[in-house]
Amino acid sequence: MNLKKRYIAAIMVAALLLGGVGAYFGVQLAQSQDSTVQQGGDGGTFADLSEEEQEELIGSSQGNEELAKVNKAFNLIKDSYLEDVEDSKLIEGAIQGMMDSLEDPYSVYMDQETVEEFNHSIESSFEGIGAEVSMVEGKVTVIAPIKDSPAEEAGLKPNDQILKVDGESVEGLDLYDAVSKIRGEQGSKVTLEINRPGVSDPLNIELTRDDIPLETVYSDTKEVNGKTAGIIEITSFSEGTAKRFDEELAKLEDKGIDGLVIDVRGNPGGLFTAVEDILKNFIPKDTPYVQIEDRNGEKSRYFSEIDEKKGYPINVLIDEGSASASEILAGAMKEAGDAELVGTTSFGKGTVQQAIPLGDGSTIKMTLFKWLTPEGNWIHEKGIDPTIEVKQPDYFYTNPLQIEEALQLNQNNDQVKNAQIMLSGLGYEPGNKDGLYDQKTANAVKSFQSDNSMDSTGKIDEQTANKLQADIVEKIREGNNDKQKEKALEELFQ
Repeated sequence: MNLKKRYIAAIMVAALLLGGVGAYFGVQLAQSQDSTVQQGGDGGTFADLSEEEQEELIGSSQGNEELAKVNKAFNLIKDSYLEDVEDSKLIEGAIQGMMDSLEDPYSVYMDQETVEEFNHSIESSFEGIGAEVSMVEGKVTVIAPIKDSPAEEAGLKPNDQILKVDGESVEGLDLYDAVSKIRGEQGSKVTLEINRPGVSDPLNIELTRDDIPLETVYSDTKEVNGKTAGIIEITSFSEGTAKRFDEELAKLEDKGIDGLVIDVRGNPGGLFTAVEDILKNFIPKDTPYVQIEDRNGEKSRYFSEIDEKKGYPINVLIDEGSASASEILAGAMKEAGDAELVGTTSFGKGTVQQAIPLGDGSTIKMTLFKWLTPEGNWIHEKGIDPTIEVKQPDYFYTNPLQIEEALQLNQNNDQVKNAQIMLSGLGYEPGNKDGLYDQKTANAVKSFQSDNSMDSTGKIDEQTANKLQADIVEKIREGNNDKQKEKALEELFQ
């Protein structure tokens, strides 16, 4: 279907001013900000209408003064501006301006090229650094690094703000333009300048891009006081996640597990249909697992078809990187599934977006709904608090060391404090962790250097700093001192 280009702007204005788009929706939950796939429903989008129906909708709004104003401005520029301007540039500028005026980081316009790039986020793999990002208060912000990705290995953390990519500022760019700069071919390098909450100076982090596989479900078992606990980690909610979850859950139940821990820490969200299908395993049909509220306050409640809950206890692990669909799961399991939530407060994304094709390969993604917990709570920009708050050991929260000159005796700063926490986490006692580089710290550094076949200078140069950071990341990934998981397992059988 080929509509005249100038009609596209009219379509957009009609949708925004008349609310026409609300009549043609399939509920859609965004993955933080960069993953959106429609959930099937009885309706469709504007693009699903016949050409006659579309023209009728356009025609019904032609008398609108606001539309006439837009059309007049378009024709004025086309006919009288000093230089020729392409129709498509004016139309895309008008659409982009309307989306920007909403001041909603989750409502965006994507041209055809951006849509194609955007679709990589729901495929089986993509090339990049492996971090989910969103636009928070105008800043490109990390929601969570993907498991086993370059971003995780380099120590990116939730709420890191990306200021520059290879020295170029991303200020003023929309999310998808910023993401296109961060992504790149496998094996290529990129340097990100990061602003991290609680750190006074920006951090520069170099990463090597890789092929990022999107395996989203991992399972394991643990013996706890003579009982078997199943553990299922969900790293994101993509097209195959619910099926893989069901497969792993069936395997665990065949083993006769006595309880289950579902881990959605660092999970930035994903497809509404995926979290729906997972929750249908646990929430009985007499209680909604989620509610969707429209602009008029009308609520739709979503139910499963099962009669009763599982016969074993379930706990859920969350943290500040748990967002969107992860929060739907956590909220439902807390309020309707009798689960304890263990960890720290989640990210806080409680809105629902819909992808609306414009017929020429471009798309807008616009916030149309809120989602609410089973009890009707809206967690947007607040997050979900755990029922059992547990923080990880200090070394989980250390920052990369930026070494321009070696750290050494008698220095006193945050860099030294970070290094001391890392040394302590690796079993090298620095004596104190207050940022003063004393003799005990120097001795700890010498021991670390000696054990790793480096010159035992007692000073932290770039080589020592890189090794410290690599060993800390590896220790975290091994999970042997995961206090949150330990507590979730401990509480499972209380």
